[in-house]
Amino acid sequence: MSVFQGEQQAPLWGGWITGPTLIGPGEFARAGYDYVGFDAQHGYLDDADIAGMLRYLDHVPIATAVRLPNCDPAPIGRVLDAGADAVIIAMIESADQAAAAVAATRYPPAGVRSFGPLRAGLGHDPAALESRSAVFAMIETAAAVSGIEDICGVAGLTGIYVGPADLAISMGADVAGATRNDQVLESIGRIHRVASNAGLVTGIHASDGVTGKRMAQLGFQMITLASESHALRRGAAEHLREATAE
Repeated sequence: MSVFQGEQQAPLWGGWITGPTLIGPGEFARAGYDYVGFDAQHGYLDDADIAGMLRYLDHVPIATAVRLPNCDPAPIGRVLDAGADAVIIAMIESADQAAAAVAATRYPPAGVRSFGPLRAGLGHDPAALESRSAVFAMIETAAAVSGIEDICGVAGLTGIYVGPADLAISMGADVAGATRNDQVLESIGRIHRVASNAGLVTGIHASDGVTGKRMAQLGFQMITLASESHALRRGAAEHLREATAE
């Protein structure tokens, strides 16, 4: 069972990887982050990139999640076979889609996952492989918010992961400052309440530490703070500021 599925007394803080790098995930781990997410939806990553980084992290104390663009069982199965602890499936808008995401992580007769673990350390017990595979439905549209009760009622779902930027767009709000928009915040709060009442883990993409702290105060348990590019830019800017300060 991964850290995403256990009882959590404090929020899990996450980093985000958008391009192939062996340094980024390890640095997030060294900085004390609890998990690192790999973006196979918007990032410049393919299956081989993700498999290589997951193998690199095999003995690093950090959990791993992969965001995928849809419920297609083949890529979901491949990243789980490569050792990902969780998958985050983007643009879930209905209970049927959430159920399809869960089915992609389960072997027959409960699901449609094909057996083929790629790492010897994972073992060959289907039940054990299923038990370590957390699955999150990404909620990021007004339509998904409307059906959130049905989505959260899907058996086998580990949690809900909110995407504030797309949620804001779908609601006609500005992406910049999405988590400060009253209408968007109201929807985020509703998602959290419904998911929590259903016994699900609640996650969200915060994009910076200040927003992450506010989301933790709202009760979110899994919070992504920064991508490797954002962290690099912030660190590089600070070094330059220090060097050029008078």
